[in-house]
Amino acid sequence: MRRLRRLAHLVLFCPFSKGLQCDQYRKGIISGSICQDLCHLRQVEWRTCLSSVPGQQVYSGLWQGKEVTIKCGIEESLDSKAGADAAPRRELVLFDKPTRGTSIKEFQEMTLSFLKANLGDLPSLPALAGQVLLMADFNKDHRVSLAEAKSVWALLQRNEFLLLLSLPKEHASRLLGYCGDLYLTEGVPHSSWPGAVLPPLLRPLLPAALHGALQRWLGPAWPWRAKIAIGLLEFVEELFHGAYGTFYMCETTLANVGYTAKYDFRMADLEQVAPEAAVRRFLRGRRCEHSSDCTYGRDCRAPCDTLLRQCKGDLVQPNLAKVCELLQDYLLPGAPAGLRAALGKQLRRCTTLSGLAGRAEAHHALVLSHLKTLLWKEISNTKYT
Repeated sequence: MRRLRRLAHLVLFCPFSKGLQCDQYRKGIISGSICQDLCHLRQVEWRTCLSSVPGQQVYSGLWQGKEVTIKCGIEESLDSKAGADAAPRRELVLFDKPTRGTSIKEFQEMTLSFLKANLGDLPSLPALAGQVLLMADFNKDHRVSLAEAKSVWALLQRNEFLLLLSLPKEHASRLLGYCGDLYLTEGVPHSSWPGAVLPPLLRPLLPAALHGALQRWLGPAWPWRAKIAIGLLEFVEELFHGAYGTFYMCETTLANVGYTAKYDFRMADLEQVAPEAAVRRFLRGRRCEHSSDCTYGRDCRAPCDTLLRQCKGDLVQPNLAKVCELLQDYLLPGAPAGLRAALGKQLRRCTTLSGLAGRAEAHHALVLSHLKTLLWKEISNTKYT
C-alpha cells in the first residue's frame, strides 16, 4: 500500500519530462548547455521526485559527479487532462517566442521589456538583459540561434530562474546549466526543518508542538543554527534595494531555510520570493472585503481599505519581521543561558516592525545589525565560524 501511495505521488506531481525535452531538442526547437549530456550522452541521472506541487517537476539527480537538482515546469493548461496532445500544445505555448526573423536587437529589446514588466523600470536592467544574451549564446559562437533564444525566453517565464539571475548568488543555489526550460542547480540544501523528511502529504498534519521538539532532537546544534540564521538575515538585507530592485519573501517557513555542508544559509525555494513589481501589480485596484483578499502567496499581505473596498499598496509586515518570527522558534530553544534573554528581547522587538522598510529604513537596518552582532559575538572565534 505504501508503494502504491508513493507511485501515485510520483504520477501526480512528477510526470517524467526528459523524453519531451529531448524530442524538442532533436527537432531543433530548443537548445542549451546540457542538451548533449541530457539527450545524447545520457550523463544526467534522474533520481528522487522532490515536488509536492502540481505543475512543478523537481528531482534530485547526478551530473558530472555532482549532486544536482533538476527542475522543469509544466504549464497550467498542460496538466494531465491535456492527454495525448500535451506535447504539441506545450511546444506551441512554451516555445512560441521569439519567432523566426526576430533580430538580435529585437530580442534584446523584447527581453528588456519583459524584465521591466517583472522587476520594475530600473537603470540596471540593460546590464541584466545583456547577461541573458550571453547565457543564450552558451556555445560562445557570437550569435544567438532561434532555438537558443526560444530556450532562454522560456526559462525567463520561470519565477525561480528569473530570481536566480536577479538575486545575489551567495545565498541561492548556483545555476549549472539548462536545456530548453529544464535547468540544473546545485544539489538540494539540507533542510532546517526536521519535518521535511516526512512525506509531503503528512507534513501539514504534524502538530505545532511537535515542530519544536523535532528541532531540538534532530536539528543542527545551536551554534550552527546561529550561523544559518546570520545567513538568513544577510539574505533579507540583499532582498531590500538590491541591484535589480526589492523582493518579498511570500512564504516564510522553516521548510525554505536550507544550509550547505558547512552550515552556510541557502534559500531552499526561490519560488516563494516575489519581485516588488509583481506584488504591486497583483494589489493594484484589487477588490477586497478583508485583508485576506489582499494576500500574495502565503503571507505577503496588504491592508484592505474597507471604505473603498480596494487593497492598499503597502504590505503589513516586512521581510525582517516575518523572519524574526521564524527565528524565535528556531533560535530560542537551546540558546545559551546568558544570551537567551537579550536574544528574545531583540527578536520580539524585530517582530513588531511594520510597513515597508523604506519608511523607516534606518530603524530596520539598526534592528537587523543588532541581531547579527548579537549572534556573531556568541559564535565568533569558535569552530562554528
